[in-house]
Amino acid sequence: MTYSIGDISKMLNISISTLRYYDQKGLLPLVNRTSGNIRVFDDTDVECLKMIECLKNTGMPLKDIKQFFEWCEEGDSTIDQRYELFTHQKKKTEKQIALLQNALDRINYKCEFYRISKENGTTNVPGLREELAMKFLNKNTENDTTDK
Repeated sequence: MTYSIGDISKMLNISISTLRYYDQKGLLPLVNRTSGNIRVFDDTDVECLKMIECLKNTGMPLKDIKQFFEWCEEGDSTIDQRYELFTHQKKKTEKQIALLQNALDRINYKCEFYRISKENGTTNVPGLREELAMKFLNKNTENDTTDK
């Protein structure tokens, strides 16, 4: 099946200008064009764009994404490089997830703290910080005792 740039933009929620930018930067070397130089995307291009967006969402620079696709074009001789690229990106992504999970735990702590404080009309609820820290932070209250 073939798709126009507008179809792809809607399908993948990627702006047309971003799709053109990817093409300009050489991230879409296999995209076909009509005799009028209009881009025509196929299902393989859709999968490539999904991979680009996935890697971009993990913070991988476009130059590294381009390198990955170049290695794919080179074939099996670059399997080691591709494996290294993905294992490195996996570690980075796991660290990002851990940091975000920690942030979410702290936000949940504060949401619950202020919900209960609101019910009680004060932030001075005996034992509340300690109880919530155990529940949300699995640490003692030294980690967060601010009301702000």
